[in-house]
Amino acid sequence: MPADNLRPRPLGSSGIAVSAMSLGSWRTFEHLPPDTGAAILAAARDEGINFFDDARYNDETGRAPLPTGYSEVLFGELFRSAGVRRDEVVISNKLWWEFWPEQSAAAELDGSLARMGFDHVDVIYANPPPDGLAIADMVAAVGALVDSGKARAWAVVNWQAGPFAEAVAAAADLGVTAPCAAQLPYSLVRRSWAEGRDMTEALHAAGAGVVASFCLEGGVLSGKYLLGAAPGRAAATLDDPQAPRPSPRPPSSPTWPPRWAPPPRRSRWPSRSPTPMSPACCSARPAPSSSGPTARRPACWTG
Repeated sequence: MPADNLRPRPLGSSGIAVSAMSLGSWRTFEHLPPDTGAAILAAARDEGINFFDDARYNDETGRAPLPTGYSEVLFGELFRSAGVRRDEVVISNKLWWEFWPEQSAAAELDGSLARMGFDHVDVIYANPPPDGLAIADMVAAVGALVDSGKARAWAVVNWQAGPFAEAVAAAADLGVTAPCAAQLPYSLVRRSWAEGRDMTEALHAAGAGVVASFCLEGGVLSGKYLLGAAPGRAAATLDDPQAPRPSPRPPSSPTWPPRWAPPPRRSRWPSRSPTPMSPACCSARPAPSSSGPTARRPACWTG
């Protein structure tokens, strides 16, 4: 990829500049040899990527010393092993609210920072709040993380337009910095969530950008399943129209995302070899001055 395609752009109104592509780590590094994981991080940085997205999730290997969060331990170890400079990159993580109210937003982030071995993240994404946690109270709690210096900015992940607009309004009422971005599934076959009018209006109100995730639909759009059985996030769902889409979700949430009907496996796909891709997502340009359903279109693709 030419370096110009990765040139930094503002992440909403946060004042943080991020590369056009972000390297994610969802269900990744525990399945790879350590040397391979470190090489991926180093190669991404060498190519101009400065945006690294981490998240806590439950162990899937049966070998981790922690039932949840070992993904963060590995990310921190590989990050340092790759020789990436912390002051040159943007690191994000997520609040899942999985153990709320016993675990506050501050306690959840403190746990993630301790496992990663960092004293702050640049962007903290908030998952939609659990039952019993009002949106305004969630906004206040996340805003306090920014005020404390444990995060430089906050964003949302997988929010619908209505609640997101409510969060933006609550931030304004409370004097809290508005969310700088929304991480949303966005691909050639899934565009309405990010491009819908209500979401576009909420993004404009916040001055927020879009971080496009699930861009290859669990690997389906890479073409790798055309060659027969292949491991991957969508492998078990290709023949089941009622199976849930394997998208990033809270570590133990069985209810998100909604069920889906997968695209055809062979007849409508180009007959070519799959393109090798590393786990990644794209970041969008900041809110433009124009409005309408195309104003929030992401500025790059992973495939």
